[in-house]
Amino acid sequence: MTIVVVGGGGREHAIIKKLKENATVDTVYCLPGNGGIAFDAICVPEIKATDLEGVTAFAVEHQADLVVVAPDDPLAAGMVDALEAAGIRAFGPNAAAARIEASKVFSKNLMKKYRIPTARYEVFEDAAAAIAYIEEQNEFPTVIKADGLALGKGVLIPESLEEAKAAVREIMEDKKFGASGNRVVVEQFLRGPEVSVLAFTDGKTVKPMVSSMDHKRALDGDKGLNTGGMGTVAPNPYYTPAVAERCMEEIFLPTIRAMQAEGCPFKGCLYFGLMLTEKGPMVIEYNCRFGDPETQVVLPLMKSDLLAAMNATIDGTLAETEVTFSDGAATCVVLASGGYPEAYEKGIPMFGFNADGNVDGATVYHAGDARKDGQLVTAGGRVLGVTATADTLAEAVKAAYAATEQISFEGLHKRTDIGQRALQATV
Repeated sequence: MTIVVVGGGGREHAIIKKLKENATVDTVYCLPGNGGIAFDAICVPEIKATDLEGVTAFAVEHQADLVVVAPDDPLAAGMVDALEAAGIRAFGPNAAAARIEASKVFSKNLMKKYRIPTARYEVFEDAAAAIAYIEEQNEFPTVIKADGLALGKGVLIPESLEEAKAAVREIMEDKKFGASGNRVVVEQFLRGPEVSVLAFTDGKTVKPMVSSMDHKRALDGDKGLNTGGMGTVAPNPYYTPAVAERCMEEIFLPTIRAMQAEGCPFKGCLYFGLMLTEKGPMVIEYNCRFGDPETQVVLPLMKSDLLAAMNATIDGTLAETEVTFSDGAATCVVLASGGYPEAYEKGIPMFGFNADGNVDGATVYHAGDARKDGQLVTAGGRVLGVTATADTLAEAVKAAYAATEQISFEGLHKRTDIGQRALQATV
């Protein structure tokens, strides 16, 4: 089989490594890929992930048996629609279904209409009206979300009225996130443990993967700026079997039925960002694809075949398809460029890798790197995800951090407390 994976980050690297476990997979291309993904796939850097025509033409020319569209931007732009129109099998939602992530307004209105538990909210197209509402509510912290896609950074959580006013103006008037900020959602701040659950769905059946816990803030103790994610652990100890059952009945199945009822059934991987509040689980956000860096701890724990699950979501046969995970645990520690998520240098040489791009005792998912004269160098904010699996979470955390010590580059930044909150919950 020939498979094309669209994207060029750690999530895509994790997907590629898992797909290659299937003996029928002969060739994997990654468009555009990156320096480290080249250990496991043929990278095509000249074709960008958002190039619908380029990706489709490549898939047709190379007679791809499957194209996995991993990032949000091409999904929202209709890459799956374009591939299917060209007769190419594609994993991921079409553009209509991808709105569940691409428009916060769409997803919040969907939840309100179908009574899926979520935070109280209002939508605004005018900055002054948004500020007036925030003043009237006078509840802090509050949550302000740009409507559209913003590289995972379009959610601001001001702690005061002055911060909230500045956040609204930044999004709506200064256009920090471009047209994504033409509308904003202002919503109630929820409290409780946060849980990420990725789920396969064929539009009818939902098969959740093992739960995970992301660490969004740049600094230890959940301090500093929001990032795309500084590390993850799986499973999430707060996500008990009783909580999982409640989520299935109150959130997962109702969401799938709601998308069907709206005429845009969701097929692919649906990400549920949940908050376990005193009133029960509530949806913070949906993503229309595998999360990053959640994928880097979820897929290493997957015992069943990823390719079979992807095919089942396309064919509508997920109910008859095995999706199983091990009883162990996984930890991913992200190694970032100094200064991330703000300004940082690129092109810094990295050292410590084995011949296959990994390190002893862990798998390295390459996220933001490149090759220069045969040397791996930094090329992004989140550069690497170092993942270890073990029988227990404590062992997985210890192994992941030990593995990170083998890698070095100037300015390397990592959190030192990934998994600590989860470990405290297991005591």
